[in-house]
Amino acid sequence: MDDSPGEEHLAFMRWAESAGIKIKGVTPARFPGRRLGMKATRTIRENETMLSIPVSLMLTIDSIPESFTARFHPATSIHGIMAAFLTHGDPALLQALDPWRRVWPTYQEFEDCMPVLWPEHLRVSNSSYETTSTTPAEKGDQKNENSKTLLPPSISGLWNTLPRESAGADYDTRYQNLLSKQEKRLKDAWGHVRAAFPETRWEAFAYYWFIINSRSFYYVSPGKEEPEDWNDAIGMVPFADYFNHVDDAACEVEFDGKKYTFKATRRYEKGEEIFMSYGAHSNDFLFVEYGFTLPTNPSDSIYLDDIIFASLSTAQKKELAAQEIFGNASNYEITHTSTTNPTLFAAALTYMPVRSWRSYVSGRSSRGVDSQKSASVIKAWAEQSTNPSNSNSSSNSNNMSKA
Repeated sequence: MDDSPGEEHLAFMRWAESAGIKIKGVTPARFPGRRLGMKATRTIRENETMLSIPVSLMLTIDSIPESFTARFHPATSIHGIMAAFLTHGDPALLQALDPWRRVWPTYQEFEDCMPVLWPEHLRVSNSSYETTSTTPAEKGDQKNENSKTLLPPSISGLWNTLPRESAGADYDTRYQNLLSKQEKRLKDAWGHVRAAFPETRWEAFAYYWFIINSRSFYYVSPGKEEPEDWNDAIGMVPFADYFNHVDDAACEVEFDGKKYTFKATRRYEKGEEIFMSYGAHSNDFLFVEYGFTLPTNPSDSIYLDDIIFASLSTAQKKELAAQEIFGNASNYEITHTSTTNPTLFAAALTYMPVRSWRSYVSGRSSRGVDSQKSASVIKAWAEQSTNPSNSNSSSNSNNMSKA
């Protein structure tokens, strides 16, 4: 099978090398089931540097002229400004990126795999995302209330019954409403860009917004603190965006402020695909942010927050809040091999006396903790998340199956 990436990709590789990117033993290639990836062109030794890209070739907020960035409201996201630059920037500046832009995926490819661009009846979000006259939702697609969502609950919004304020603490639902949060980021950026460039076409802007969203690396402007929204700590790294993702990739990625380097952490044989890690993310997160899932994902997980809170009393929720295991980083998560402490604490709260439970949470005593009882409670919660017939819920509980 011919795995050649095509002439436009080979031309981009030549451009990259001539521009100062050091490519050693790797090349883009086509792999079954994936658009493109990176493969070894020879044996690569452990600890050998495969790729080095100077920051001067990255597309970042710092490479956009100040005269352009000054047009936007201060609340405009870096992500939105970068997408606007690719949409409306100086043609002479954008022309320099043409070899790179020619190898990016098409808008149609994003429509096929990104849930936020699917017709409303398929994505079933509970967010307040407002479609525009050129978005798919107004091209004749009507929501069918009787249709079954194709998306898992954490993406579709069907589990978003968590209280925004409860038990005296705000609750961060980062992993429970992935799609609606992405929609809000896109909607906010679209509004700010339209204010600066009223003639902006939705499809053009959305295309570049997803190019940046799916192909960016970590970047913070020199001398500045990390942005409040981690989604804005971004920069695009030419050629490095060919790497596909696995959780435990044998590839060390470093950024020292001057360049990105990619080093093999084991030996690779000629023709072998080389992966990098985008981070320890669940399949739900990978699907929403990048448009793919992994058949085997050590970081895959289920968040049981909605189900757990539907089964707890207000007094019990207040106990969790008082112990600072309610909201923020205290998501109630189970993986293939482990259960997080917040989940274990919540399970123990269902059968332990409060005083004993407080001692358990504080680490003073584990008297009264019954591992079998905790496992049984957590098992019931997990079964409810995957089997709607097991739900004895009211209007605030979850009886949707996980896709």
